[in-house]
Amino acid sequence: MRRGPSLKPLELTAQERKTLERWVSHHKTGQAKAQRARIILACATGAANIAIAEQFKVRRLTVSKWRSRFLAQRLDGLDDQRRSGAPRRISDESVDRAITLTLEKTPRNATHWSTRSLARETGLSQTTVRRIWGAFGLQPHRTETFKLSRDPKFVEKVRDICGLYLAPPDRAIVLCVDEKSQIQALDRTQPLLPMRPGQVERRTHDYVRHGTTSLFAALDVKTGKVIGECHRRHRSTEFRRFLDTVDAAVPGDLDVHVILDNYGTHKTALIRRWLLKRPRFHFHFTPTSASWINQVERWFATLTERQLRRGAHRSTAQLEAAIRQYLEHNNDAPKPFVWTKTAVEIFASIERYCLRTSGSGH
Repeated sequence: MRRGPSLKPLELTAQERKTLERWVSHHKTGQAKAQRARIILACATGAANIAIAEQFKVRRLTVSKWRSRFLAQRLDGLDDQRRSGAPRRISDESVDRAITLTLEKTPRNATHWSTRSLARETGLSQTTVRRIWGAFGLQPHRTETFKLSRDPKFVEKVRDICGLYLAPPDRAIVLCVDEKSQIQALDRTQPLLPMRPGQVERRTHDYVRHGTTSLFAALDVKTGKVIGECHRRHRSTEFRRFLDTVDAAVPGDLDVHVILDNYGTHKTALIRRWLLKRPRFHFHFTPTSASWINQVERWFATLTERQLRRGAHRSTAQLEAAIRQYLEHNNDAPKPFVWTKTAVEIFASIERYCLRTSGSGH
């Protein structure tokens, strides 16, 4: 049997592997680029081109092409190359003016540019404006919110909590605790119209309120299991009852490190007395305006997306039953969140952001 040419070994540096894995996992990476990254990661294992082609359902020549490109140009070789075509008719000055207007000015009758309004202003076509924005990553129609913590103990709190995530203490359990308060039991005013071929599910825009409940939850960062219970009120009394539930659920020979925010019910005299009687419990407060560091907030977002946002509940009891059912399913097959950033990386990211927004550059 005739054998093909031997393959040149493909070895990755630690930084190249980290970059490729980020391209594969990041949801904003283009599908084509993510596929190329998967192919290179498979090549680095020493697998043959034909085996990789079968694994990813592509042609062997495709695998060979990206292997060769990577060996020749490394990560840059995975980008799309310029294609030949008609000469560009838009001058650099026109592109520069369009970008300058987008970044530095606004139209007289709006807060931001649209492709049509900028096309009228610059004399370019709407398609050209769209291509310029796409090439430079400009999205005037989108906006995001942010808030920087002003906690004077921000640095030490971030170091403390990141240390618990990345290197938890022995003979201890780390729990992320918080309350999702005022969850409304909402029912639509008319029955929904179910999904069918060619038509999405439809529901009325108006709804009827049937009361509220609050979910107290403690996420085990190691296993992904959640201890949770619902209460109709949201006071330190209910929080203490929930702590009793946590105390009973955690084996008595383990220390309990609790990550929670600075809400008033977490610091009342009632809770302080409860802690004094249970020395194995240790509270770690997140910085103010930094709920992103508490992993249970991400679990709450998943709960809202999968169970609450499109749910219809005719009573608070029905809402609480749905939440308990979700908790049971979660704990049947728990999946923990993976925390990867160190405190140093977080501080560096905040520093870059502050320098960029201040415009000082140093």
